[in-house]
Amino acid sequence: MRLSRSASLLAAATLLAATATGCSGATRNTDGSTDAAAYQVTPDTPAAKGTIPSFTWSLYAEPQTLDYAVAYDYPPNTVLANVCEQLFRVTPDLKIAPGLAVKSANPDPLTWVYTLREGVKFHDGATMTADDVVASLRRHLDPATGSSWGSAFKNVDSIEKTGPLEVTIHLTKPDVLLNELLAASPGTVESAAFLARAGKDYGSPQGGVDCTGPYAVDTWSQGDSLTLKKNPAYWDTSLTPKADSVKFVFIQDPAARANAFLAGSVDGGYLVPSASLAQLRASDRGTVHFGPNTAAAGLAVLDLRGTLGDLKVRQALSKALDRAAIVKAAAAGVGTPAKAPAAQAAWGVAPDRTAGYFAALPEPVYDLAGAKKLVQEAGATGRKVVMATSSLAPEISVVANAVQSAGKQIGLDVELKPVAPDAYTALFVDPAARAGIDLVVTNGYDNTPDPLEFYQSLHTGDFGNYGNWSNPAYDALFDRAIAAADPATRADLTAELQQIAVNELPSIPLYEAPYSLFLNKRITGAPTGIAQLYYPWAATIGAAN
Repeated sequence: MRLSRSASLLAAATLLAATATGCSGATRNTDGSTDAAAYQVTPDTPAAKGTIPSFTWSLYAEPQTLDYAVAYDYPPNTVLANVCEQLFRVTPDLKIAPGLAVKSANPDPLTWVYTLREGVKFHDGATMTADDVVASLRRHLDPATGSSWGSAFKNVDSIEKTGPLEVTIHLTKPDVLLNELLAASPGTVESAAFLARAGKDYGSPQGGVDCTGPYAVDTWSQGDSLTLKKNPAYWDTSLTPKADSVKFVFIQDPAARANAFLAGSVDGGYLVPSASLAQLRASDRGTVHFGPNTAAAGLAVLDLRGTLGDLKVRQALSKALDRAAIVKAAAAGVGTPAKAPAAQAAWGVAPDRTAGYFAALPEPVYDLAGAKKLVQEAGATGRKVVMATSSLAPEISVVANAVQSAGKQIGLDVELKPVAPDAYTALFVDPAARAGIDLVVTNGYDNTPDPLEFYQSLHTGDFGNYGNWSNPAYDALFDRAIAAADPATRADLTAELQQIAVNELPSIPLYEAPYSLFLNKRITGAPTGIAQLYYPWAATIGAAN
């Protein structure tokens, strides 16, 4: 579930791996139990040894649409990564590589020029041109599209064709993030002719999509499954699919997903239910793999006019959280307490500097006495904090109960408000849905290897700034960072933004956990990490033997 906007792709898988020991799969203790803390982060699984007719994959929910402009969650992007492609590509080791554009140029701070790949075919056989790219990108600027990525284009003045295979974007102010985000949903290319024909039905089971990826949509049985078929004319021969078809099945119940893995009715899936991690790691039916993850769990403050408007109360709540216990209960012990709102793995733009940036941050402290004192100093003893909870994922309830318990111990009255799964998701897209709620669990991730993308969500007025937090110094610093073409300079400025966020706590960091993947014994080859949201991962899966 995507519970907040952002996302970064790292070259810092080693940062997570350095905090872990052991190897992929469970470590057996003498009493037969497993050691959840023993895990290793790797970007790939062993390469496939041959082709297969098909495989079955689990999604925890059915995609509401396959329209790339509103693809803003794990299920749709997991499918679209194999069907539609972007101007750039995020690789399994979390770097940005050429995709449908072979190169970009930045002749001046307000201009980006993209040279497109020749000979790329859409699934219907038509050849991709600059007209298709312009039509695809301009959809994000059209209010009628309702793009979830509209804010990525906030500094765009125009998008125009400047050659048969050349597109130029003119900006109103420098914006390095836009160029990077063209490796994610904002950079998706669809057939202009197909967009015109499909109209309002585009991306639906009836309207479909017509992209350039290694797979095309074959059938979509609503409420049950979605099947992809191999694209025989795919341009990238290094990623020719090893399976002729892929069937996605929608299994909402976490226990039922785990049982499907164990029974062999499903061959694999990302985002393994944490409550079943130990069982699956101990099973001989397959292997749980851990990969690079740019996500970090946190508590987003939705109302700064209430009890949590006082910084001392936010600091108190942070001090009152036993993060080690939360990692054990919510993530089966596979993870580490978070020092900042954005994960360390989100710092792919400056992997050599990341350790220093995080070393400068204070360690999260569990201090009930100090937290209670802060609540008293704020005059907040007995005041209410309303926190949303939901059955959408077990982790949400675990964290909510931990926050309620912590609040009680330091003098805060934390009331848990149950929210239906669909309504919980609405908290992150509909400001009206947040009325009367102070706090919510988020799982924010970066789509690019640049943590500035995450910290953009705390800029005044940004779509992802759920609590409307505003800090003029932060905004001014962000404006400098987004204009910094040099990655090292941008990283230093982002580290300053991170420090402000840690000091002010508009979002309270909880924990970081690696990405998870289950593969049964018959298949292998899948990348393990969050890059799967934009990399054609299904094309790499084939026979294990």
